[in-house]
Amino acid sequence: MKLCMIGTGYVGLVSGVCFSDLGNTVYCVDKDREKIDLLNKGIIPIYEPGLEEILRRNYKQKRLIFTTDLKFAVQKSDIVFICVGTPTKKNSNSADLKYVFQVANEIKKYISKYKIIITKSTVPVATGDKIEKILQKLKKKKIVDVVSNPEFLREGEAIKDFVSPDRVIIGTASDKANKILKSLYLPIVKKTSRYLRTSRRGAELIKYASNGFLATKITFINELANLCEKTGVDIKDISVGMGSDERIGERFLRAGPAYGGSCFPKDTRALLDTAKQFSTNLSIVNSVINSNEKRKLLLTKRVKKILKNNFKNKKITFLGVTFKPNTDDMREASSLFMIPYFAKRGSIINYFDPTGSKKEFSKIKRVFYKSDIKSACYNADIVIIHTEWNEFKFLNFKNLIKNKNFKIFDLRNIYSPNKMKKNNISYHAIGR
Repeated sequence: MKLCMIGTGYVGLVSGVCFSDLGNTVYCVDKDREKIDLLNKGIIPIYEPGLEEILRRNYKQKRLIFTTDLKFAVQKSDIVFICVGTPTKKNSNSADLKYVFQVANEIKKYISKYKIIITKSTVPVATGDKIEKILQKLKKKKIVDVVSNPEFLREGEAIKDFVSPDRVIIGTASDKANKILKSLYLPIVKKTSRYLRTSRRGAELIKYASNGFLATKITFINELANLCEKTGVDIKDISVGMGSDERIGERFLRAGPAYGGSCFPKDTRALLDTAKQFSTNLSIVNSVINSNEKRKLLLTKRVKKILKNNFKNKKITFLGVTFKPNTDDMREASSLFMIPYFAKRGSIINYFDPTGSKKEFSKIKRVFYKSDIKSACYNADIVIIHTEWNEFKFLNFKNLIKNKNFKIFDLRNIYSPNKMKKNNISYHAIGR
């Protein structure tokens, strides 16, 4: 099939590359000419393991075309995916859909034969209705079907998630569109239960409901970790004990920093905004959002306590600054709150991340990127393990750190408290 992916951000690029690897011809469109030029050279703008290799292979076989020409891409394609960003509006919880509607208004000029228009972007309930209204003349001619097909790709594991999805959700009332999309997804849908056809509004809400629930699990275990610290219980025992129940499951029951990234923060806020529009009280989701925000401050206060209320001239090392490993995504990472907080109070911060230096910290005084773990840790008063990259899991801190009185604050519970105690290392973790 011939597909058009509008937007070469995380969702559009990963989906487009993976669809091409299934044998489809994929036109990836973006207004950013510099990004398109880089993609045509085989250079990807995001960090995603394995993506560059698949991109180059399919580009060489001419199944993957990168262009700024929207008209060309739409007219060449049978299925058009809208994959543009839906960030949170400023001073609001609602999703900003201006890019989605801009695309809908642009593509209606280029459609003269039947096409399926799919929202792959995460959008609130009834967005598909509004897109259909924009395309109403084409709908009356029966040459478009507007479908919701949300993505469930985890950053760092996106290729695996695309090839072996938990589920493919298709929101449409059109039998014709459903038949075509079932054929498109057939190579990766191994069981009929993994392909779920529902209403368009149902598909839109499934995405928000899923992210809202996962965010709730993270926030729940983080709050329990606070209780564990006060009762002398190990949160890992609680996580294993709870997670062994098949009704609950162990995934997303690992205590740590506040959740971040491109999905959970904005999607929980947008879900709350949608509920408000429909006069519905989602008190649990509201509590999750508030608890998650408070957690960032709670962790900084914990560091303050470990350093005995003295930040002045303390050398603080961050190992990892992204919101999770195997991605370069900094959106809503706890480090964005913690590092400026410490720097403002007179600390000197060195940080190392496998994905390189971050522009977010480039203008902050007393914050320095180090190109390797050893130089980042060398003279630290405290090392904060912020992101659980594999590079950080087997470190000999006594060899790395010159300061004999250093402390470790392990936000990801990577290390064993007992082993640290045997090595006479001042070790602090989450909920342990």
